[in-house]
Amino acid sequence: MLKCNHFWGALGRLPIARPTGAGPEEMARMTMATWLQAGLWGLLAGGALVMGALVAWLLPVPRSVVATVMAFGAGVLISALAFDLVAEAEATGGLVPTLAGFLGGAVVYVAANIALARRGARHRKRSGDQQPSEGEQSGSGAAIAIGALLDGVPESIVLGLTLLTGQGIGLPVLAAVFISNLPEGLSSAAGMKRAGRPAAYVFGVWGAIAVVSGASGALGVLLLQGASPALIAVITAVAAGAILAMVADTMIPEAFEQTHLYVGLVATIGFALSFAVERVG
Repeated sequence: MLKCNHFWGALGRLPIARPTGAGPEEMARMTMATWLQAGLWGLLAGGALVMGALVAWLLPVPRSVVATVMAFGAGVLISALAFDLVAEAEATGGLVPTLAGFLGGAVVYVAANIALARRGARHRKRSGDQQPSEGEQSGSGAAIAIGALLDGVPESIVLGLTLLTGQGIGLPVLAAVFISNLPEGLSSAAGMKRAGRPAAYVFGVWGAIAVVSGASGALGVLLLQGASPALIAVITAVAAGAILAMVADTMIPEAFEQTHLYVGLVATIGFALSFAVERVG
């Protein structure tokens, strides 16, 4: 896996690796470096949602363009899940715990998504007229905001967990999350605008999710610092299962509606590119 081994060293001169015989103060300093990195990477990934929303609010981006980028992002994300998360989780934690965590994460996500869909968040990633306004369905604004949060938190936790290996952030995972978040924010914000939601709501939602994404990444590192590799592997598998369910439930439908027969090819290109980056690195 391609890693940014010296990123933090370039910024704060704080090494990521844990040297043998490090004293308590040095270990505490390195712990701070790791959780702070996780928070910043999560904030960066979440910031792609705000960027996408800003573009959608200011520019009339064709829905076919949004859908194409969404399909590409879905392919990149699926590749990162398969080769950078699930495969490594299985190698560390074993097949049965990884499969149990992966399926469990998907079940929890789908159950929460069904509950939110009944309250108006079913089409939160759609760029057309599918999203209900608050007048059409009371409480849909809050449901959409919670649904967007549900989509973003697992990705941020996974980013933080990649730092616990001591080798730096996983670039394929970071690139996959960022690339997928950009069209998600763009598409969803376009749908919110069509539903008549004000700018304060749109950017309040995505800004808050960017902040929570950073906090989730940092909190995941703080809570799991020193945890066994097997436990980290299982939690990674849980998050990966939730992310895959999110891709299938919210990204692919929007991509298919506009690109139709080309969505498979675009997603395949995204998958192949992400796989190539992972192997070359």
